[in-house]
Amino acid sequence: MKKYLSLLLAGAMTAGVLSGCGSAFEDSTPAASAQAGESTGAGNETAPKDETAGNENAGTAGGNVLHIPEKKEFPTVDCQKDTEFYVVPLNIYDRLVECEVVDGVATIVPSLAKDWEISDDGLVYTFHLRDDVKFHNGSDFTADDVVYTIERMMNPATSALNTDFFSMIKGAEAMINGEAEGVEGAKALDDYTLEITLEVPFAPFLANLATPSCSIYDRDSTEAAGDQFGIDPEVTVGTGPFKMESWVLNDRITLVRNDEYFKGPAKVDGVELIQVPDENTQKLMYENGELDIVDLSSSTSQLAYFMDNEKYKDNLVTGPEAGNYFYAFNQSIKPMDDVRVRRAISMAIDRQTILEQMFNNAGHVVNSMLPDGVLGSYEAEEIVYDPEGAKALLAEAGYGDGFELEIYQKTTDPADTLAMNQVVQSMLGEIGIKVSIKQMDEAAFLAERREGNIGMTRAVWWADFNDPDNFLYTFFTEKNTRARSINHTNKDVFQWLEDARAMVDEDERMALYQKIDTIMVQDEAAVLPLYQMDHVVVVQDWVKNFHIPWNGWTDTSYYAVSIER
Repeated sequence: MKKYLSLLLAGAMTAGVLSGCGSAFEDSTPAASAQAGESTGAGNETAPKDETAGNENAGTAGGNVLHIPEKKEFPTVDCQKDTEFYVVPLNIYDRLVECEVVDGVATIVPSLAKDWEISDDGLVYTFHLRDDVKFHNGSDFTADDVVYTIERMMNPATSALNTDFFSMIKGAEAMINGEAEGVEGAKALDDYTLEITLEVPFAPFLANLATPSCSIYDRDSTEAAGDQFGIDPEVTVGTGPFKMESWVLNDRITLVRNDEYFKGPAKVDGVELIQVPDENTQKLMYENGELDIVDLSSSTSQLAYFMDNEKYKDNLVTGPEAGNYFYAFNQSIKPMDDVRVRRAISMAIDRQTILEQMFNNAGHVVNSMLPDGVLGSYEAEEIVYDPEGAKALLAEAGYGDGFELEIYQKTTDPADTLAMNQVVQSMLGEIGIKVSIKQMDEAAFLAERREGNIGMTRAVWWADFNDPDNFLYTFFTEKNTRARSINHTNKDVFQWLEDARAMVDEDERMALYQKIDTIMVQDEAAVLPLYQMDHVVVVQDWVKNFHIPWNGWTDTSYYAVSIER
């Protein structure tokens, strides 16, 4: 089996099938795709301008400008209307709070809010804002801009894709449903004091506010920009360390340093995000000195080349991705309704071999839905690789002669999805399960998944915010388990996930999340966690102070990075 598997994996690697998504999200929604079409339609006449305006080093390799490859064109940099491309928002906007690594631990730290108080009942958050912050257009940042940002998100006319990030605020749902003209729970008490009242306690609220989707916009200029906000650099205004200078479609976005940034100017003059879809071209441009930083976790066909090349051992920066690859089982489809069958499938998949041979062992096998580095992660019981034990479980469940099983995937999935599914197809064949791989158009796949009809499928989830709620609530609540085509029916888990959100005692809350995770993964085998990848980035010798962000995203802030030639 191992010899055959090695040949299969080697063939997959030779064909260059491995690819990756640097996004925090598994896939885009139909709404996001529609938005992309609207945002980047023919022309984009307002965006292209002189690339080098305001920065003599922009548009050329070298100088004090970072050159970063991007594989896809951005639909928009309005992060209320996009759920995938966050590198520009992370550099041109700020949030009330940020999540940063402090003494090795991902921690919520002040940003636009310098401090805050939370009422004893967990309902009222009072934020004291900085009074020395200006937007890129020179306007003062005030509490009214935060209220505007929240209400813009919840305004049905915005067609925002990220309303969940503010929906727990009192009155937010009423506004999005067209029943109110504002959000009752968002109030500017004065220019630099903001009060937010929640409908019910929501323990992850601060972590939630650190997401790119909660970036703060300037009321006056954003309203004036209309549908050109996030498209036209001249009217796309934030408070962040860089300003959007130009956007040449299918070529590059140029950011220049904001010298008035309230935390102090960035170390580099600017950042150029250059469209380089081909991974081999990214490698060649890096070796020619035309790219300063290449994310190998997004350019995975080049991962082994750089990791195994002694020349680049001192140029690799690594850190864990706060996310999981996993297989989800649909319990409404026979025979996956039998927990013994789900366990047998899990036991028959050699996760360590897949990791070593497909991904150059750049990561580690996991046994929980809560990845290392995320609040609440713990040492879960190992899910052992035991094909003989798997056969015995199938016989006990009445499937000693095997059965037919479909593994579903989208035609637009990264090519490593198909490669892995083919390997799993071979492994499950060893215990008598005849697997076929069903590839579906993305829109059809997502529609069927929302209705709970997709069978076994490989999925990926990276942390949006640092809380176990982001992983467990997303997949195992009554509504979401159907929308994710898992369809478990444990009513205790449904209730506990709601209860955990309202808990004020963090130790008690983490213990409950770990109990839920153990039930879903170990006891009920609703999912099979596969691995947590190491995020691997190659940087030029002259790039200093680049760190993998706490969540392991490709999208990151370049504020602290410097160039020393």
